Amino acid sequence: MMKKNLALLALFTLVTMTAVAQEELSLPAGTGVKMKLETAISTSTTKVGDSFAGRITEPVMLNGKEVIPVGATVQGHVARITEPRRVKGVPTIGINPDVITMPTGEKYTINAAVVDTPKGTGTSVNDEGEIKGRGHDKRDLLVAGAGVGSGVGIGAAAAGGKGALIGAVIGGAAAATHWLWRKHSAELPAGTEITMELSRPMQLNTGASGR
Repeated sequence: MMKKNLALLALFTLVTMTAVAQEELSLPAGTGVKMKLETAISTSTTKVGDSFAGRITEPVMLNGKEVIPVGATVQGHVARITEPRRVKGVPTIGINPDVITMPTGEKYTINAAVVDTPKGTGTSVNDEGEIKGRGHDKRDLLVAGAGVGSGVGIGAAAAGGKGALIGAVIGGAAAATHWLWRKHSAELPAGTEITMELSRPMQLNTGASGR
């Protein structure tokens, strides 16, 4: 009887220790994950459902242990692409990471949202994790200004001062129409570093624990 009780106690201890170990390897929601894109993404060429790949650039730590090493790969899909004309808004990219593959070959499901992109890409990230491109810029204002200027010149040549005013209105309207109906693309070249945060806890087993 004593031996049986000891065996049961040992089994209970083993199960408890295993459960604790698994809990320690559950990355909490909000954990930051940085990756570098290996696939270029653009609102002008990429379609919803297209896959993308990335690579982890900074180790992800948990309780002092490295649980996701540099070099682990990320596979995901493009969930949203919009490239509206300026009159309707700004270009948008939405990406969802799906799986992280460790250098050892182990695969883990990941649910995460983008929280930051480099300033040099001309993009920003909203509260929903969508990557937004630029709207109008200085070049657009120059185009509009050039339209007004050319309208003034043509109007003045045709009918003096009054014609200049009319020409400015017509030229400005034409430039504004041209600006409103042009499209702007948003692009994330290969090599772009993206910061994500886990939107759900990520379960890892002991095979993914660090050194």
